[in-house]
Amino acid sequence: MRASAPNPDGGPAQAAAGGDEKPQRTFTPDFLTELFRNPLDPGYADAAARKARGDGPTGARKRMLSGISALTLVALGFLLVVAYRQTVADEPARTQARDELIGQVQSRRSGTSELQARADRLRGEVADLREQQLGGAAVARMQELEAETGLAAVRGSGARVTVGDGPTPIDPVTGVRSSDARVRDTDLQRATNALWAAGAEAIAINGQRLTATSTIRQAGEAILVDFRPVTTPYQIVAIGPDELAADFRKGAGGQFFKALNSRYGMSYDVAPVGDVTLEAATEPIFRQASPSTPPPAKSQSPKITTSPSEGGR
Repeated sequence: MRASAPNPDGGPAQAAAGGDEKPQRTFTPDFLTELFRNPLDPGYADAAARKARGDGPTGARKRMLSGISALTLVALGFLLVVAYRQTVADEPARTQARDELIGQVQSRRSGTSELQARADRLRGEVADLREQQLGGAAVARMQELEAETGLAAVRGSGARVTVGDGPTPIDPVTGVRSSDARVRDTDLQRATNALWAAGAEAIAINGQRLTATSTIRQAGEAILVDFRPVTTPYQIVAIGPDELAADFRKGAGGQFFKALNSRYGMSYDVAPVGDVTLEAATEPIFRQASPSTPPPAKSQSPKITTSPSEGGR
């Protein structure tokens, strides 16, 4: 029996004539070998081959695609024109409604001013009649109490604190205006409380005199002092000791507004004032009262104790 010679492909040679044939050994290339052998995706390869053969879209197909694109642009343009015409048509109605609201606000404001002037005039007449009926000492004491409570005009020296809104940047993504740099009612409350603590005897915000029953509240974007709107810049004028401005600047209130100025760009200034007059406040509206004489003693009633009934909680 003859020996078989090695096969150049790595498998054994066939046996002698008339002997059994052995299968040849084949090797499948691994993934990396196939990747380096065919680096291009078959789909890209087919597309490149079609482009090389000139099998792209025909002229009729190109014209059809161009027509569809033109129709789409015309439709979009038509919709934009309709939306613009609708906006322009609705603008007069919105402007008219806005003008009517502004007119109503101005009318109500002027009516309120007239009523306030009438109330001040009547109050002056009452004061004149009171001085005629009372003695000099009683009138002087009453005037002193009115000055302390804010019901009479006062004049003197003190400090002026001025704060104003800072810049209001717009978010480029959402388009919302930032309100971080706007003066809020709590800021004015903090300023007035700091002035009271520093020894202020009378305070007014933009001419509105504060009393023990005054309120500083936020209404939307407006600030109301005793239900009257005040706008930026806000001037808080206080009458008190000569060092009132310096004490406010060094105190917690001054440091707070200084931090707002450096962080949000809000305007802030405090300066002493030599001679300033604060007008009287409006008559307060009292909502509670207590009798000047003690109430009569209540009769003692016997205590009644109850016990839960059977079956109850």
